[in-house]
Amino acid sequence: MTVNAIGLVVHGGRAEAVDAARTVRAWAAVHGVPCKDIDVWNDGGRHSSEEEVAAAGDPDLIVTLGGDGTFLRGARLAAHSDALVLGVDLGRVGFLTEVPARSVEQALDAIRDDRFTVDSRMLLTMRASRRLEVPSDMEDLMRYGRGPLLPPPQIRRDCEEDTEWGVPLHLYAVNDVVLEKLSRDRQVSVGVYVSGRLLASYSADALLVATPTGSTAYSFAAGGPVVSPRADALVFTPVAPHMTFSRSVVTAPNEAVGLRVLERSGQAAVSVDGQVRGVLEPGDWIGVYAAPARLRVVRLAPMDFYGRLRERMNLTDAPAAVADGTPPPLWSFRTPPPGDMAHLSLLPATLPGPEDGEPCAEAEDDDVAPAHGRA
Repeated sequence: MTVNAIGLVVHGGRAEAVDAARTVRAWAAVHGVPCKDIDVWNDGGRHSSEEEVAAAGDPDLIVTLGGDGTFLRGARLAAHSDALVLGVDLGRVGFLTEVPARSVEQALDAIRDDRFTVDSRMLLTMRASRRLEVPSDMEDLMRYGRGPLLPPPQIRRDCEEDTEWGVPLHLYAVNDVVLEKLSRDRQVSVGVYVSGRLLASYSADALLVATPTGSTAYSFAAGGPVVSPRADALVFTPVAPHMTFSRSVVTAPNEAVGLRVLERSGQAAVSVDGQVRGVLEPGDWIGVYAAPARLRVVRLAPMDFYGRLRERMNLTDAPAAVADGTPPPLWSFRTPPPGDMAHLSLLPATLPGPEDGEPCAEAEDDDVAPAHGRA
């Protein structure tokens, strides 16, 4: 792949991220590739994704240096500009990032030499009954990190506004869209719809709609299911609901989830990937659905999601099971799988990491996009 421009999203509060950024800049200088930092807070103002990407020279590769939070910032930018995103892991959980900081130079070499595949991830977008805004008297209370809130989402120019179907908002969620209460002394009451039909009315601390990628984030903490990031689905999870039915609901990718604040409920905040983007009044609604765009994540080796799940979530075996034996590898992989299993995605007990200099596996049509272009 010809890398024409690199955008850097750096966790400036971590010394190792700053050091890794120097490595990326040095690599870019050697190969004659423009490289600019993308920092939403760099002048204390508020910028849209388009403005941030344009200021960085419209990069075709965005490198994030930090943890999953830093990756989400970079992914938001990559989704808006159809760029590839490479996550360099410097965080504590690292479900989304791809390579350790010590391997960033080798990772860039692999991308330049086309020794990578593209992991295509589902994103969420939404329509709303009106434009989302955060009231000015709330903004100081709702600041995130070291800078101001993101600007209100713009209206998509490629969609029609409609009094019945709402306003199409120009935003993408990698992890989740959350509707949460603003008042500590009362829950938010919300009618929840799937494909336009009422599922139930909930009184809860929050209600969230997650992607498969986001199923291991807030949704997981709220008791939701773990969903393979290779799947396409919407995961609806209520948080601390005052009702008997408190289970998650997993919908098909073409089934939208609607959330309407009931007429005598309190206000509710709308957060996208952990950042407040607006406040809804009673009677307002949002409809969350699969976005037409997809996130394109660089993969340098087969993704061992379940091994990572076991490691990062510190999964432990049941004591009774341990007393009954130790599970060996399920399959030996000494020979190719039989014909009835040839279509399956199968991983051996251990995988080489990208730091070992191993090229990634051949792309599988159902799992990854070709290196050039969108799946």
